[in-house]
Amino acid sequence: MKKLIIATRNQNKFKEIVKILSGIPFEISPLPFDCPDVIEDGKTFEENAAKKAKSAFMCTGEISIADDSGLMVDYLNGAPGVYSSRFAPTDKDRIDKLLKALSGVPKEERGAKFVCVVAIAFSLEKIEVIRGEIEGYISLSPQGNSGFGYDPIFYCPKYKRTFAQLGELKNNISHRAKAFSKAKEILKNYSLKF
Repeated sequence: MKKLIIATRNQNKFKEIVKILSGIPFEISPLPFDCPDVIEDGKTFEENAAKKAKSAFMCTGEISIADDSGLMVDYLNGAPGVYSSRFAPTDKDRIDKLLKALSGVPKEERGAKFVCVVAIAFSLEKIEVIRGEIEGYISLSPQGNSGFGYDPIFYCPKYKRTFAQLGELKNNISHRAKAFSKAKEILKNYSLKF
């Protein structure tokens, strides 16, 4: 069975991705500890995802999949965007900083979207890039205990809950679920050729 490396050191993200990719004919492995960390200095999610997937492929020689994702807030002209995980040191700090930046901003101007771009490195020359998005808005305060990152303040109008209140449903509807579901089909089709 072919190996697939998931190029992340974030254990929450790794578990979420493994659930989404379940059933593919690959042996899924985390990024080995001896692989170098990648500096995410791209200006787009696409650049960062491709850089991480290529780096994992170069380190392991195995098909590698990576994502770059973040929150884009309309009122902040798309910020924090590619800097979502570096917006502040911890999840709580990031949420507090974002809510402070939106203090007094009415609901109709708090539109936001989560974006996830997935890159699959089949080789250094063959990289597939897939994008998934979900629209919502930033709630006035954190709600819910599941999920991670900005989940407690990302309100999904269709389900009338924040991502942190959705539990397992999040894995079926999120930006990451959309992008990795498309990636799953690409990997299944690839596996049929071998």
